[in-house]
Amino acid sequence: MPRPPSFDRDELIERACRLFWRQGWAGTSMKDLEAELGLKPGSFYAAFGSKDALFALALERYAADGAARLGALETRLGPVETLKAHLAQVVSREDGAPLPCMLAKTVLELGPKGHALADKAQTCLGAMEARFAALFRQGQAVGQIAPHHDPERLARRFQSDLLGLRVTAQRPDVDADALAADIGRDLDRLG
Repeated sequence: MPRPPSFDRDELIERACRLFWRQGWAGTSMKDLEAELGLKPGSFYAAFGSKDALFALALERYAADGAARLGALETRLGPVETLKAHLAQVVSREDGAPLPCMLAKTVLELGPKGHALADKAQTCLGAMEARFAALFRQGQAVGQIAPHHDPERLARRFQSDLLGLRVTAQRPDVDADALAADIGRDLDRLG
């Protein structure tokens, strides 16, 4: 009878997610994963099957965490304020510059190779865009956003601005908080 695992699978997925987010799929070796997770090869394969399978779980975790943070903002803020607070959240980090979006990095890294993980990342980006569109529709319903705006187009633009902001925030000479505030002021002008 096999021994039960002596590790917390969710905690390992979280740690793997942070590693993949920093280093990307190609930049993360099996040795890196084994060292980060404290697993020997046999235990790693028994727990996750493959690097790709673990990366897929990490993408799901990353997307779920982002959706949860957005949801937490929604419970206490109006639609436009939620979007503005989300901008501020993604550029604020205590330990240095925020990292670029893991989903976008995956699409850029693996999309040209036709890798299934790029498709998974695209699906996750699409789900987040749909959440943004719902917020823009809510903004229209409460009169914060003029009715002539297309919520899907606004969502796509917002996601594009957000992804660009995360990349630009990598530059040491850029005040990402000020840029996030600028994008937020653009949201205010949609009324």
